[in-house]
Order: sequence, then C-alpha cells, then structure tokens
Amino acid sequence: MRKRYRRSFDQLEQIVADTGRFFEEQNIDGSLRMKVDLSVEELFVNMVTYNSETDRDIQLEMRPVSGGVEVTLTDYDVERFDPTIVPDVDIEAPLSERTPGGLGLYLVLKMADSIHYEYHDRTSKITFRNIMAPEGAMDDV
Repeated sequence: MRKRYRRSFDQLEQIVADTGRFFEEQNIDGSLRMKVDLSVEELFVNMVTYNSETDRDIQLEMRPVSGGVEVTLTDYDVERFDPTIVPDVDIEAPLSERTPGGLGLYLVLKMADSIHYEYHDRTSKITFRNIMAPEGAMDDV
C-alpha cells in the first residue's frame, strides 16, 4: 500500500481505516495492529506539528515482511529530524522533573523491532518494522 495524506490531523481516521484494510488484505497478524497504528499516528502527528514550513502531503507505505509489516512515512520539503538519535525519556524521573514532550516518540522507538531514518534533498523518511514474537516469547511492550 502506498498513499499520500494531507498534512492535517483529520487524516488520522482515514489512515487507521487504511491500515486496517491493509492488515486484512495481507493477512497480517492483528496483534501487531495496535503497535503499528500508535507508531504511525505518533510519527504522522509529529510531522504535521513540527514540519509546518511545508504544505506537501505525507506519504505512507506499508508492505508485508516475513512475520510482520514494514512501514515508511515520507515527509517532503522539510528540515532534518532524526528520531533515532533523540535522547531517551527518563520515565523514572518524577513528573515535576520531566520536560514535556518526547514520550510518544520514545514509545515508537521501544515498540519498533527496527527503525531506520534517511534524509536527502529535504526529504525525511522514517521506516520501522513490527514483527511477531516467536511462539512462547514475551512481548516487552
């Protein structure tokens, strides 16, 4: 699946519907769906919120991979922001000592089985994979 979405929060409902259809059509295990939906939502919202210098659509690609799914979000005509090098959120710190923000991205990084960032010619591309845990393995998230 490859689709473009307007740079607007009101696209989230359509993205979730399209993800559901993709999972169903590709027979991808539904237990991965929550992680994928949450990750796509967080990354999409961040792109809309922080890359406000452009009005270009955001592209979402999904493809089945062995045991799971690979998802790529591409944002065009934007500044570089590599989510893979953001410092971890200190989830053990008292709330009064925490800086607001970053928790959603922290969760995406923890939920993804792999995540990769590319930036070239003002195009930002984030690719992550979610794979089913082997039978009997414990899930960390």
